[in-house]
Amino acid sequence: MESRAETRPEPRAEGQRDPRAEPCAEARPEPQAEARRDPPPAPRPDARPEAHPTPPRGLPPTPPEDAHTAALGHALLAAGRGYPVIPLTRSKLPAIRSPHRGHPEVPPCRGECGRLGHGVHDASTDPLTVRRMFAAAPWAIGYGLACGLPPHHLIGIDLDTKNGADGLTALRFLAEQHGFPIPPTVTVLTPSGGRHLWLTGPPSPPVANSVGRLAPGIDIRGTGGYLVGPGSLTAHGRYALAPGSPQRPAPVPGALLTLLTAPPPTAHREPPAGDVPPQPAAALIRFVRASPPGQRNARLFWAACRAYDAGLGQELTARLTEAARHTGLSAQEARATITSAACRRQG
Repeated sequence: MESRAETRPEPRAEGQRDPRAEPCAEARPEPQAEARRDPPPAPRPDARPEAHPTPPRGLPPTPPEDAHTAALGHALLAAGRGYPVIPLTRSKLPAIRSPHRGHPEVPPCRGECGRLGHGVHDASTDPLTVRRMFAAAPWAIGYGLACGLPPHHLIGIDLDTKNGADGLTALRFLAEQHGFPIPPTVTVLTPSGGRHLWLTGPPSPPVANSVGRLAPGIDIRGTGGYLVGPGSLTAHGRYALAPGSPQRPAPVPGALLTLLTAPPPTAHREPPAGDVPPQPAAALIRFVRASPPGQRNARLFWAACRAYDAGLGQELTARLTEAARHTGLSAQEARATITSAACRRQG
C-alpha cells in the first residue's frame, strides 16, 4: 500500500495522466514547437537590408559581413596614415550614388550640399566620416585613396599588362630616355597582373589624370582620381601590397613630374612618308642595348612593338637585332622576338 501511495503521486507530480499514458502525443508537439522556432532565424539575412539603405540598382547585394568589415578596416588604417578614402563597389566604382542623379546641379556639386555621394570629393581621413560612408554603403567591399590631396598629394602610376601593353617596361624606357630613376616606393599588385606605384608630389602644379598619354600601358591617377587600396576585393580578385614594398611612397622624380605636368599636344601631326624621327629610333636601340639579364626579351619585344606602331618596324629590324645580340641574345632568338612583335601589331 505504501508502495502504491508512493508510485501514484509520481506521475501526477511530474505531469498529466494523458501525456504519460500516451507518450507519442507528447512527442508530437515538440517537433512542431521546434519547427515553429526554426523560421525566425531564416528571415535574418532578409532583415539585414532593413538596417541599411537598399543597394542602388545595378549594385550587387550586401556582401558577407567579413568582406565589408575587412574593407572598412583597411580604409581606416589608410585614413590613419593620412590618405583620404572612399568606399568602392566590387566594380571599383564609388559605392554611394549621387544625391543629385536625375537633377544635376549647375555648376556641379562637389559636396557642398553636405550629403554623401560625390565620389572622390567625399574622401576623408576622419574615422567617423569613413565609418559613416561605409555604413551608408554596406555593399562596399573595397576602398579608394584620393590622389592629389594633402598631406601626401598622392600620384598613382598605373602600369598595365593588358592588350599586349607592358607598362613597367614602358616606364623603364621613359626613365632611361629622360634620365630619371624609378625609386623604390609603395607598390600594389592588381588582380590583372599589373601594379600601382605610389608617389608623393608637390602641392602644385596639379597632376592630371591620363590614360596612355605617356606611353601605352601607363595610366596616371592625379587630382580628381583615386587608386584602389590594398586589401580591396573586386570582381576580378584582391589588391595586395607587393612583397617587400616600402611603407611610405617616394617623392616623384623631377624629370617624371615634368612629363606628368607638361601640357598635352594640341594636335597630332602624322610624319610625312619616309620621315624617320631619329631620336625615338635611337632611344629604342639604346633601351634594348641596356637590357639587364632577365629583361632582354621583354625589352626587345616592347621596342619592336613601338617600332611597328611608328611604322618603323622593317627599318629598325636589323638595328634591333644587333642591339639584342649585344645583350647576349642569339640572332635567332632576336629575330623570333621581333617577328612575334610584328605579328602582334599586324594581327
